[in-house]
Amino acid sequence: MTPAQRTPSRSPGRPASATREEVLELARQSFMAGERVDVQAIAARLGLSRASVYRWFGSRDGLLGTVMAIEYETMIAKADAKCRSTGGERIIDVLDRVARWLVASTAFRHYFENEPISGLRVLTTEDGPVQPRVIAATDQLIARAEAEDGYRPPLDRALLAYTLVRLCEAFLYNDSVAGIRGDIDRLRAVSIALLGLADHRR
Repeated sequence: MTPAQRTPSRSPGRPASATREEVLELARQSFMAGERVDVQAIAARLGLSRASVYRWFGSRDGLLGTVMAIEYETMIAKADAKCRSTGGERIIDVLDRVARWLVASTAFRHYFENEPISGLRVLTTEDGPVQPRVIAATDQLIARAEAEDGYRPPLDRALLAYTLVRLCEAFLYNDSVAGIRGDIDRLRAVSIALLGLADHRR
């Protein structure tokens, strides 16, 4: 028997193990298309067990939250790259643009309409998969304004980032009772007042 005959061969055509990033990409595609993210279908498509997906993300909400957190981070970075204002105005303009993108987003609207209770939990709880990352991204935005524009925030940076994110959550998701849900112009006005600025838009 030759060495080649003694060595067991791999099954022809057997795919390599799927990665966490591949799971995220399929979940993102479903989410952005306004479809329900089906963990079982994603796992089957990649040749994984559902338990493998849950080991990475903890739950379906954890997977969805990670997708949304990445979208938020991407939007903040993209809005900042487009921004031409500086200092506090830069922070206002970036967060205003992100809020308007979110309101216009079919994906976020479909998700919130179809899963409002779990949506609030995933998006707005302090120990959830989204809020801490959005606060961190906002903190980094303020830090860039400090380092690049000489901005001096009126509050401790971490507290300011937390407050701006919580304001955004109230206007986008929480406060239908106060009649402010989706009112982006009022969100901008309150954020400007918080930073002690004048609205420079014509």
